[in-house]
Amino acid sequence: MARALYIHWPFCLAKCPYCDFNSHVRERVEHDRWQAGLLADMRHEHAVAGGEKLDSIFFGGGTPSLMPPALVARLLDEAEKLWGFSEGIEITLEGNPSSVEAGNYAALADAGVNRVSLGLQALDNETLRFLGRLHDASEGLQALEVAQQRFSRVSFDLIYARPGQTLDAWQAELERALSFGTGHLSLYQLTIEPGTRFATMVRQNQFEPLDEDACADMFALTREMTANAGLPAYEISNHARPGEESRHNLTYWRYQDYCGIGPGAHGRRGGIATTRHRKPENWLEALDAKAQGINEHRDLGRREQASEAMLMGLRLREGVDLDVMAARFGLTGAELCDPAKAAFYERQGLVRREGARLHVTEEGMPLLDGLLGEIVPVDLVEP
Repeated sequence: MARALYIHWPFCLAKCPYCDFNSHVRERVEHDRWQAGLLADMRHEHAVAGGEKLDSIFFGGGTPSLMPPALVARLLDEAEKLWGFSEGIEITLEGNPSSVEAGNYAALADAGVNRVSLGLQALDNETLRFLGRLHDASEGLQALEVAQQRFSRVSFDLIYARPGQTLDAWQAELERALSFGTGHLSLYQLTIEPGTRFATMVRQNQFEPLDEDACADMFALTREMTANAGLPAYEISNHARPGEESRHNLTYWRYQDYCGIGPGAHGRRGGIATTRHRKPENWLEALDAKAQGINEHRDLGRREQASEAMLMGLRLREGVDLDVMAARFGLTGAELCDPAKAAFYERQGLVRREGARLHVTEEGMPLLDGLLGEIVPVDLVEP
């Protein structure tokens, strides 16, 4: 039974050139219709995955901070009525740091949101323009200050390894970011995703991505600086003070069940993966026709679940417990992890075994994708 709920609000004021998320620009949104649709989608999920109290709710997007606070409150009221809330439930809402949205923070806090994740992305105006952001640096910092006054927990995102960025420039920017005192930071290297405007610009030679060596140096610096500041990496791109980790995102990385509602939302509960209709209009039509927005649901075999759990869990500093995994999926430790290759990479200092627990070391994290392809057996990933 799921103890986490993801709610997708797909609308943005503009599409950022690096973004490949399910986000859409619309001139007008019928909030009453969207409220009815999200409530119906939620009730469907509870009917098939209820039974335990929720530990976390996450409003993602899109730009959920554009949602009317009354709509957020109504959705939270319904979720509590259906599932019940565990003590200290984490309720996160993603937002852009504009002055308009910051004006909603007090009402969103009153609605029940207790954690916000702000998309600052950069701290200077030139970079913000390059990234297609609608806020400027001053507006972003003002929104961060308001958020810290209104919410008990605040996180923000930065994008680094940008074209032309130097190691010294990133060090100065990260030092400044750490000085703001938030308990959580999400720090992502700029990735050129297929189908984005940035992918087109790179193809047309409008800019050149930073080279791999420079990216590796920035990654190492990021890990060192955040650890020294008391926000060590608990996942490859996420850093937090102890106890400030994103409980909801840990649900994903620990391969626990969660429900997802709203356009394009993914869910996984009871060995079934669900995907909602991606286009907002198609999702609404599905709700009108059958009172739920699922486009696809697929039974996950135990080997597929095991491979996903391994690939997700090894992103975490804590790694995975192979004995627990083996018992959970009915497999042997050798079926989950190639023992010879794990031993080889342990001798290289890239992974470490501590009893049944396997995790990637600091030295191995920059090579994570390659390591996963080596130590997780091919016949588990591609049966």
